[in-house]
Amino acid sequence: MQDSRTSETPQKTIEETIVSGILSARIRPGTRLSENQLGALFSVSRTRVREAMMRLETRGIVHVSPRRGWFVVEPSAEEAIAVYEARRVIEAGLLRSMRVLTDEGREALGAHLNEEKSAMAAGDRQRLTYLMGDFHIRIAELSGNAIIVDILRDLTARTILISMLYQSEFHAAQSHDGHCRIFEAMQAGDFVRAAELSIEHLDEVEMGLDLTTRPDPLSELRSSLSLPPKAVSSGPTVRPKNHNFKGAIKTC
Repeated sequence: MQDSRTSETPQKTIEETIVSGILSARIRPGTRLSENQLGALFSVSRTRVREAMMRLETRGIVHVSPRRGWFVVEPSAEEAIAVYEARRVIEAGLLRSMRVLTDEGREALGAHLNEEKSAMAAGDRQRLTYLMGDFHIRIAELSGNAIIVDILRDLTARTILISMLYQSEFHAAQSHDGHCRIFEAMQAGDFVRAAELSIEHLDEVEMGLDLTTRPDPLSELRSSLSLPPKAVSSGPTVRPKNHNFKGAIKTC
């Protein structure tokens, strides 16, 4: 009898590779994911690839277009607001439930912040994009709750897709300072304050998004034909809600 864990390995590898590519901003929103090409790259059948894509679809990472194939999602403005709201709820509850920051956790987060500094000094934006999202995943890992870690990893991947669509400027220093303040509160054992700081941090990032921008569905073909970019009409303004509730979380 075949071990079910063995049969799941290819799909999990495909899923993890795609999510990792999004977390490091190597895979952009709207990227087409060919079943044939992925099958060749991972040496698996199209059936295995399709199973992996279906799992990613349930996680909100990809979607299927009839007769066209699989694509990385391009979150709408409404979806962007919902993703940030979900992160506030999850991360706020997570930090509020923490009681102590272990020596191991302190070392891990401190080393991570040093990596952020090094990446900023090197001007490595791709590395920074990954590190900025990974900081929050590392905090989740300290809880030891694998379900929360998986959920937050997917939400972080979707946040990065949102940033690539709607964020015109990359404020690495601001995000790093926010992380440092959260870490300081955690070291002091003030997890309520850490949650509040995390909320402020996430709100800063969310307010920096231009959610009136509408992605051009013909951008790839337009570029291939060397046509000028389409003038974007803003349409109705959609802005993040004003969150005043205490203790929720803000993260980026």
